[in-house]
Amino acid sequence: MAATKLADAAHPERVVDELPAARCSLRLAVVTETYPPEVNGVAMTVARLVQGLRERGHDLQLVRPRQQVGEQANADGNLHEVLVRGLPIPRYPQLKMGLPAKRALVERWTRRRPDLVHIATEGPLGWSALQAALLLKLPVTSDFRTNFHAYSRHYGIAWLHQPIMAYLRKFHNRTQCTMVPTAALQRELQGLGFLNVAVVARGVDTQRFKPDWRSAALRASWGAGPGTWVVACVGRLAPEKNLGLLITAFEAMRRLRPDSLLLLVGDGPARAELQARCPQAVFAGMRTGDDLAAHYASADAFVFPSVTETFGNVTPEAMASGLPVLAFDYAAASQLICHGTNGLLAPLGDEAAFVIQAAQMATDRAQAAVMGGLARATAQSQQWSRVIGEVEQHMINAQSQAAQHRAQQHGTHPAELDSAVGLSQPIKPWRCTS
Repeated sequence: MAATKLADAAHPERVVDELPAARCSLRLAVVTETYPPEVNGVAMTVARLVQGLRERGHDLQLVRPRQQVGEQANADGNLHEVLVRGLPIPRYPQLKMGLPAKRALVERWTRRRPDLVHIATEGPLGWSALQAALLLKLPVTSDFRTNFHAYSRHYGIAWLHQPIMAYLRKFHNRTQCTMVPTAALQRELQGLGFLNVAVVARGVDTQRFKPDWRSAALRASWGAGPGTWVVACVGRLAPEKNLGLLITAFEAMRRLRPDSLLLLVGDGPARAELQARCPQAVFAGMRTGDDLAAHYASADAFVFPSVTETFGNVTPEAMASGLPVLAFDYAAASQLICHGTNGLLAPLGDEAAFVIQAAQMATDRAQAAVMGGLARATAQSQQWSRVIGEVEQHMINAQSQAAQHRAQQHGTHPAELDSAVGLSQPIKPWRCTS
């Protein structure tokens, strides 16, 4: 155990050990409908959360759908997986939707009681986990991860907007804390009746995503030479991503720079339609890891027309890769981009302005490169370690508040509540490590 030696002012001959403060370790159950190797922003950020909390000494139980037949749960040190049944999501067969598992979770959490349940997604599995936690009087935190209410407009079910919002409000208002990535989303949800909404930004891996991955060979494989203006967009190829506007914006760029090339990284149900509309574009498909990082860094600009993001992880990834980003003024872009300095912003929903900004970006490649360098500097301030620390603190606060509430209700010390509330196991205290 490390200690700092300090001289006693009254008695210089004495030396006092100043020991570091003990850190408290929690038993955490993290529930999610998606997790790597599935490729999407939610899976990536949940994996980062799990990794970061493990590194901080917490014991994690990861509850998620089984992704393939015969998959075995992982047990590695302070991580233990619980695999439940799942079904393929319509139009996205590579992704699974977790089925309700309330009974199984109640049985498991009765035998080994977590200190807190964190629910990352609001699907059937997440709802059943919430019900199990409430039954067992466990504190719960949650993430608002996906704009289901916004997506409904893009799939011909806009009439479901109000029922979906009512469900999400009911879901999150039963948790001690709902974490959102931006202050704008916090204000929106609070205006819709959501309670206990806290802002926790998202991080970006600036060691993975960086300009060093730029590859002339990769660019050549796309048919791009040293002077070709490569415009990239990374993400799901789906209606809610507003990719028709991407092609319109790219066409405006190409009128000014005929050597321009459009690169789309990702896959989805809109791919065939996009290929028919822009056959000269490069469709790179799904990319992960260093390969994805190289695709970002080998482009010259990033254009992101989506208006349905809760955050948009691709924006800081592109910035970390040294690319100037054009996006609408909301979500991650609003939080990270200073218009005209490290990227370009268009007013939310103003498609004409978006196309004008695209043309402006294409006219001055030198200025675009300067913005890309400043974008990289901005991304370097968004470290995951700080983000995980904020999440951890919200979890500790929720657990502490729940314990105090139980103690007030029963007029006893939290450690003695096992008999007071009829639990089959005592509430174990945190394990403290230095």
